[in-house]
Amino acid sequence: MKKNKLHPLITGTLILTLTGLASRLIGFFYRIYLARLFGEEGMGIYQLIGPVLSLSFSLTAAGYQTAISKLVAENTAKQKQHSFRPMLAGLSISLPLSLLCNLAIYHFSDYIAVTFLLEARTAPMLRVLSFSIPVVAVHACINGYFYGTKKTGVPAISQLFEQCVRVGCVFCLSTYALSKGVSLTINVAVLGLVIGEVGSMLVSVIAMYMVLWRPAHNLHPAHNLRPTTSCGMYRALMTMVLPLTANRIVLNLLQSVEAVSIPAKLRLYGYDNATALSVYGVLTGMAMPLIFFPNALTGSVSVLLLPMISEAYALKDMNKVKKYTLQTIKLCTLMGVVCMSVFLLLGRWVGSNLFHSDLAGHFIMTLGFLCPFLYLDTTLSSILQGLGMASRIFIMNVTSLLVRLGFVFWAIPVFGITGYLWGILASQILLSAMYLICLLRMKNVLKLNVGH
Repeated sequence: MKKNKLHPLITGTLILTLTGLASRLIGFFYRIYLARLFGEEGMGIYQLIGPVLSLSFSLTAAGYQTAISKLVAENTAKQKQHSFRPMLAGLSISLPLSLLCNLAIYHFSDYIAVTFLLEARTAPMLRVLSFSIPVVAVHACINGYFYGTKKTGVPAISQLFEQCVRVGCVFCLSTYALSKGVSLTINVAVLGLVIGEVGSMLVSVIAMYMVLWRPAHNLHPAHNLRPTTSCGMYRALMTMVLPLTANRIVLNLLQSVEAVSIPAKLRLYGYDNATALSVYGVLTGMAMPLIFFPNALTGSVSVLLLPMISEAYALKDMNKVKKYTLQTIKLCTLMGVVCMSVFLLLGRWVGSNLFHSDLAGHFIMTLGFLCPFLYLDTTLSSILQGLGMASRIFIMNVTSLLVRLGFVFWAIPVFGITGYLWGILASQILLSAMYLICLLRMKNVLKLNVGH
């Protein structure tokens, strides 16, 4: 019986981890290819559009995916059957919102590029990027349903397919253009991103269609669609979505300020514009993706922990909550220490031989100290989310980001990019400490409730 109870977490984590590692491996070599094709400055410009993508995802999709996953898991635990209502209700709000966001970014791309990103060359990239927003919204809502039912195969396959389509598209376009003597810009990477997202969405839509028509339901899709008009479901969904979305928007705005300010503060340190963008590109486009590479495992665990912790918490099964939490902390701490050792030993070699950048090697070695805290934070956040502590997570994340921003504004002009690396480490350690303290306090509260 114990093995059966653990089966969804083990199987789901294995599926997501294997596909996540494959996807990240492809992405890792893809980054190397882009760096060699467009150079360090090109990578820096490409990374500047990240805040816009993250902010649009937070506004239109992220909160809906999390809320759908949690509601589907709770409904499944209480009703002993899967519910489509959260997914369909979320989609009916997320999709129109994403289309409005698509329109706004497309028409105001020049203003956003010059005023907020401080780089006019990002404007055409933003126009292309805007078309990915509705696609991502549909994909996120469907993924929320599959995560909630612990059927991780569809999100995993769609993620891997998206990466393959993206890389294949950029490789084919760049190879063809170079063979014809046509000069390329980093815009081709954005086009590949959009095409990859479309492919990923199509996989999830086909999978959802097959579920709706599956004979086991003995229902025509019209019967499954009808309950979404329930005001109670919309109320339950938006009760979760609004604070989640507000939290993520605030966090992404702070992250956007951080991302845009780094090149600006590097110029205050003494770099010219090209050098500042190059250093920023090496850090965020080469070194940090490598540090986040092992996060495929912790990310997979965290995605599955949210519905499983929510389900156990809804059933008042605190022993299961405790078991999942302790196992996760042990796994992430061990993995973080191992990865830190590997990056410290091989970081310089990886930077010089794979990225052809000694600076990337220096960044990888320095950022290696983040690993034990970074991987632990990913899963602790998901556990606390499953326990209904979204507001506390928000406060702790904002505190951590403000510490990092402090280093951006006051340390970078004095110490250069090294000051920012210190800030990342300090904020991540602080976040780990706050998560653990919050979890320990929650444990004491639960003990008191059980005693009563």
